[in-house]
Amino acid sequence: MKYGIYYAYWEDQWKADYFKYIEKVAKLGFDFLEIACTPINGYDRQTLKDLRKCAADNGIFLTAGHGPNADQNLASPDPAVRANAKAFFTTLLRNLEVLGIHTIGGGIYSYWPVDYSKPIDKPADWARSVEGVREMGLVARDCGVDYCLEVLNRFEGYLLNTAAEGVKFVEEVGVPSVKVMLDTFHMNIEEDSIGGAIRSTKGLLGHFHTGECNRRVPGRGRTPWREIGEALKDIGYEGNVAMEPFIRPGGKVGADIKVWRNLEADTSEEAMDAAAREALVFERMMLG
Repeated sequence: MKYGIYYAYWEDQWKADYFKYIEKVAKLGFDFLEIACTPINGYDRQTLKDLRKCAADNGIFLTAGHGPNADQNLASPDPAVRANAKAFFTTLLRNLEVLGIHTIGGGIYSYWPVDYSKPIDKPADWARSVEGVREMGLVARDCGVDYCLEVLNRFEGYLLNTAAEGVKFVEEVGVPSVKVMLDTFHMNIEEDSIGGAIRSTKGLLGHFHTGECNRRVPGRGRTPWREIGEALKDIGYEGNVAMEPFIRPGGKVGADIKVWRNLEADTSEEAMDAAAREALVFERMMLG
C-alpha cells in the first residue's frame, strides 16, 4: 500500500499552494499528497504540468478529492444542474489526466454538504446518480482515472451511507473505473462491523481514507486499527491509504467539517507535522 495525507489537515480553505504541500509531505515521508479539486479547473495547462513535475521531482504522486457543490450534483432533479455537473466533471477528469492523477474520491455522485432543509427523494436521486456516474465513469476510464465513490455518514450525505450501499451502487453503474471508497471516520458512525464492511468491498475498493473517530490523526483515538488492517489484508487491498484528519476550526474547511474547537493542545504547524509523521509510522505498522 501507499500512504498519503490530505493537504487540508493544515489549511482552512478548499484550495492552497499545493507546491508547498508537495514538498512538505515528501519530507515527512509520505508517498503521496491528496489535493482538493476546487481550484483545478481554474489552472492553466502549464500550472497543471508544473504541479505534476513538482510531485515527480519530490518522489511522490498526487490523488484528488472533491465535495461537489449543489451546482455540480449528478443526482439533481434539475436537468440543467445535471448537465452542468457532467460538464464540470468532464473538464476536471481531463485536467486530472494532465496532472498525472489516477484517483479521484469523494461524494462525487451527489453534492456536499447536503442541505437537509430541502426534501430528500433517495430512490429518484439514486437512479439519476447511477446514470450520471456511469457516464462520468466512462470519461474517467478514458483519462486513466479511478472514479471512487465515498461512503459518507448520514449527517453529511444520504445516498451512500454504508459499504453495502456503495457496493450495490457501483454494481449498478457497471463501469470498471467506478469504485467504492471507504473512510474510517464515516464507518465508525454507520457500520455494524468495520472489518465486515471492508471485506464486503473485495474487488471494488478503489481508495481508502483514514482518520480517528474524533477526526484526529490515526493513533489518537479509539478506532480499531488492527481489525481494519486485518480486513484490508483479507481482501488483498494494495491501493492508496489517504490520511484525512481535521483538528482546527476556522474558514470554509472548519465550517464544512464542523470542527468548532482545537482538537489538539498544540496546533502549531510544527506540532501538526510531528503528529502526521508519527501517525504515518503508526499506519504502516497497523495496516501494512
